[in-house]
Amino acid sequence: MDLTVSPSEFPRSLDYPEAPVGSLAAGAARRFGDRTAFAHGDRSLSFTETYRAACRFANALLADGIGHGDVVAIHLPNCLAYPVAYYGTLLAGATFSPANPLLPADDLAFQLADCGAVAVVTFGPFSRTVEAVRDRTRVRRVIVVSPVSEDQLSFEAFHDGQPETRPDVPIDPYRDLAHLSYTGGTTGRSKGVRLPHRNVVVNTLQCAALQTGSLPAVDEDGNPILDQVGDPEEWPTRLGTGVAINLTPWFHAMGTIGGLNIPVLTGISIHLHDRFDPPAYCADAERLRVHTIAGAPALFAALLTCPDFHTRDLSSVQVLSSGAAPLPHEMIKALQKRLPGVPIAEGYGLTEVTMGGVISPPYRSGLRKVGSVGTPLFDTEVKVVAVEGGEEPLPPNTEGEVCLRGPQVMAGYLNRPEETAAALVDGWLHTGDIGVLDDDGYLSIVDRKKDMLLYKGYNVYPRELEELLIAHPAVTAAAVVGRPQADVGELPVAFVVKATDTTAERILADVNEKVLPYKRIRELRFVDEIPVSAAGKILKRELRQQL
Repeated sequence: MDLTVSPSEFPRSLDYPEAPVGSLAAGAARRFGDRTAFAHGDRSLSFTETYRAACRFANALLADGIGHGDVVAIHLPNCLAYPVAYYGTLLAGATFSPANPLLPADDLAFQLADCGAVAVVTFGPFSRTVEAVRDRTRVRRVIVVSPVSEDQLSFEAFHDGQPETRPDVPIDPYRDLAHLSYTGGTTGRSKGVRLPHRNVVVNTLQCAALQTGSLPAVDEDGNPILDQVGDPEEWPTRLGTGVAINLTPWFHAMGTIGGLNIPVLTGISIHLHDRFDPPAYCADAERLRVHTIAGAPALFAALLTCPDFHTRDLSSVQVLSSGAAPLPHEMIKALQKRLPGVPIAEGYGLTEVTMGGVISPPYRSGLRKVGSVGTPLFDTEVKVVAVEGGEEPLPPNTEGEVCLRGPQVMAGYLNRPEETAAALVDGWLHTGDIGVLDDDGYLSIVDRKKDMLLYKGYNVYPRELEELLIAHPAVTAAAVVGRPQADVGELPVAFVVKATDTTAERILADVNEKVLPYKRIRELRFVDEIPVSAAGKILKRELRQQL
């Protein structure tokens, strides 16, 4: 193929190299060399430096008796040590388990004990939480990224002086676990999701191939790389030229795959920000000439309310990418108005499918439907079944539970055979999300199955009400949950961040006149902010607790 292949000429199925995840870093080092891979403040790592440091870390783990079959928890915020520890863990044949550094002590103790971690890489300010719960776990080695106290083993000292060559560790991509990731826990206790190396490499290639107009290939050492064959008019960002700012936590599925592995595979230079400061973000986006803006809906909501977003030169932006939750329709329209012609590639996935299963076409001529998250990735199938149960696909344009099947679907939950059996049926993952497939095979997410309300036997979907609230000129952000009431089931209650001085009665009247009587919001509470997880998902359990 030459560089004139159109999107319609791409195959629906790809050939995926049989390689472990560490090979992604090896291939990137060979291909992109001294190009900046990660930058944080005034420090940076090239692709070569990242890989060599990862090899040193892998060799240090092996010298410490940590390797094949062992679990290493990475309890870090985004920092330059993260990709080194991540790829180093996988190159040693160990399993990576990401842990949110802000987890409360009891939740961290549960996760470390549940995954059986023998080592933790943590950050100075959070290291005391690890030490406080260590006696409830199997952890025997704690490695601390600075600042470090005298009684702690520093990250740099741990792998300093180790060989910079890849250790000879046999890894079965189909059987050996790369990730032991935990579900977001937005509705209850997190579950460990078992993801072999094959899943991670496949999902990275599925997404990266579509995003860059490429086909999977291998280099001289058998490392996975991409062969960019797509028309540059459709995919203007060339491999090894992209620049992006990443705020998505690497301990989240969208961060690990979308913000770490895909940039490494495609040669994107990632610039890290410690926190989301919209004016600073916009200033850096202009200065760095970023080619993509990616994140959860909360990021785009904040940018749209920031004056700098509307005045900075963002002509370098070639695609907007959103995940974690559906973008409200009004937000999509506002983004299209600000950056006309720039594709908005919404995606849909979950930890149980490694990261992604469905995505809107990211190339320029692709058909993108407002309210839809797109069509299945390569080698991925989607069906919608009855919410009450069953495996038979429903007709198009019928609401039901979304099910996914493909090579990126998890191997199962850790030590939870009953929950695994309930979620996986003949290779189909029951996602717990309510969606609709239209006549063209485009998927729209209606709501979470667990968020759906029942009022006098009628299904009420909070997202429909949230869309109406967010479209209201007096509303900045909103979420809807149910209040149990014995005689009717559940009453919709709205939590709203207001943009202007108004009354709850005024907003309720404006919104409720647009819906059927059984869907009407019965109560509205003003709040300063809507609680969201680190990945940008609304924490509805916290709102329910307020009721």
